[in-house]
Amino acid sequence: MIILAVNAGSSSLKFQVLKMPDETLVASGVCERIGLDDSNFALKFDGEKKTFDQPFPTHKEAVEFLLKALIDEQILESLDAIKGVGHRVVHGGEAFKDSVKVDDAVKRAIDDVSDLAPLHNPANLMGIEAFESALPGIPQVAVFDTAFHQTMPKEAYMYATPYEWYENYRVRKYGFHGTSHKYVSERTAELLDKPLKDTKIIVLHIGNGASLCAVDGGESIDTSMGFTPLAGISMGTRSGDVDPAIIEYIAMKENRSIQSVIADLNKRSGYLGVSEISSDSRDLWAASDKGDKKAHLAILKQAKMIADYIGAYVLAMNGVDAIVFTAGIGENAPETRAMVANRLHYLGTEIDGKKNQVRGEEVVISKTGSAVKLMVVPTNEEVMIARDTLRLID
Repeated sequence: MIILAVNAGSSSLKFQVLKMPDETLVASGVCERIGLDDSNFALKFDGEKKTFDQPFPTHKEAVEFLLKALIDEQILESLDAIKGVGHRVVHGGEAFKDSVKVDDAVKRAIDDVSDLAPLHNPANLMGIEAFESALPGIPQVAVFDTAFHQTMPKEAYMYATPYEWYENYRVRKYGFHGTSHKYVSERTAELLDKPLKDTKIIVLHIGNGASLCAVDGGESIDTSMGFTPLAGISMGTRSGDVDPAIIEYIAMKENRSIQSVIADLNKRSGYLGVSEISSDSRDLWAASDKGDKKAHLAILKQAKMIADYIGAYVLAMNGVDAIVFTAGIGENAPETRAMVANRLHYLGTEIDGKKNQVRGEEVVISKTGSAVKLMVVPTNEEVMIARDTLRLID
């Protein structure tokens, strides 16, 4: 059975073709610069990569071209092989606690919370509607980044702000990267050889965007991102948690709008802001190794924030079985993992320097006998999307 896992952006459309239920990757690709000049299409299959310069005025044309390419390149014999399409949808608000088959009511609900994710939800909807048009009758499934975190208790997701903000404007913590946190926590339980319901796992999704999640018995009980992805630990260009009064202070000092200061917190902070060099951890480690103090400080600041959250989550779950690194930096930066791990001796765990020298592999990186396991588990959000799609259309 073939399932497509789709992630539609405002000017892009990424996809994977997966054979289910064995979760084999058949092909992957991306349509870029949709609606812009020089739009193009890239397709990977059988160890090859083919690129096409092709005008895509809208997502509809992009979807039609990619489906045609799957047939022309003999990746699929027929579009009838596609039994479902799973779509990443960034925000489900409080309406969706799980993935769901798409119908008109679901599309209206996604649109209703678009003010909470104005850059993403409208694009996600365009992707859904483009595939509905191209594959009429094929089930479409929405998989929400926020859904996994809907199990948080109210004291975890509510802010101590006027309650009417929540009632009138839906102001609360939502959390993101839920599909990744769900996949990694489920896979970690398998690697621990324990029932998911009996595990206490902290997932560290550390990439250019980063979030942490306390997963108790398979359920998210707290996460670091908040009302938006700006909250939590410092990231590539995002500040993470700051005193909100700083925003007004800088706006007054520099005669700027609140919006422009928020833009700085999203795009000119984090690694980039502190180091004044780069938003890429590899650049920062290279500079730090040469003695650049601000580059080192940017890395150190993030490590401290991660360790602080871990401490809070251990307390919230009354223990922890495994702390798991995932995503671009988590999977591929041994130096960052070591810097975080070296702040966790209070948990009775110690990183193994040799085991830690891996990139993109499933591995335990703590020493034998550690009270808490340190692990690397590569995330696979597309497989999680395909799993949920298969579950809902079966």
